[in-house]
Amino acid sequence: MDAAADLLLEGGFEAVRHRSVASRSGLPLASTTYYFESLDELIAAAVERNGARDLDEMRNHVRQVTHRRRGRESTVDLLVDLVVGSGDAERLAARYEWLVAAARRPELRDVQIRLRSQIDDVVAEACRRSDRDDRGRPRRLVSVIDGAMVCGIGNRDPDLRAAARTLLLDVIDVLAPQAEYHDGEEH
Repeated sequence: MDAAADLLLEGGFEAVRHRSVASRSGLPLASTTYYFESLDELIAAAVERNGARDLDEMRNHVRQVTHRRRGRESTVDLLVDLVVGSGDAERLAARYEWLVAAARRPELRDVQIRLRSQIDDVVAEACRRSDRDDRGRPRRLVSVIDGAMVCGIGNRDPDLRAAARTLLLDVIDVLAPQAEYHDGEEH
């Protein structure tokens, strides 16, 4: 799985072949074809493995976030850190390539739905730790970031993090307003 995931990151869908995965992992070719009957299954597993890696990083990051009331800018910075990370254009291009490919590759659709749901959960937790009321709208927050990334990658924007940050600053108080308190109680 790790070999397939690494090959996918390095060379896209064309780099993931049973033979190349077997070679990279030091296993006989028969082992990859035994566990993954089709190339589509192998690619879907590689996408899922890379998504799991990204989610592990996001979850670890959010676990370290203390619960406190954050302002608009610090909340946006946290969300950009979670979803965009370092802003590595190649890694982000790969992630969005897989997301868009799910529209035409049914084997990727379920993988992307599962990954997206988990990303939404991480973003919702970051909002809660920032004393923000996401009102069940983490998907919208992530979609704003996704839009900024797709446009930025397509336009070769040199600062993808700034692109996402700019858009989120415009909508954060609508999609995740600060939680209201009265007499020490959250409402």
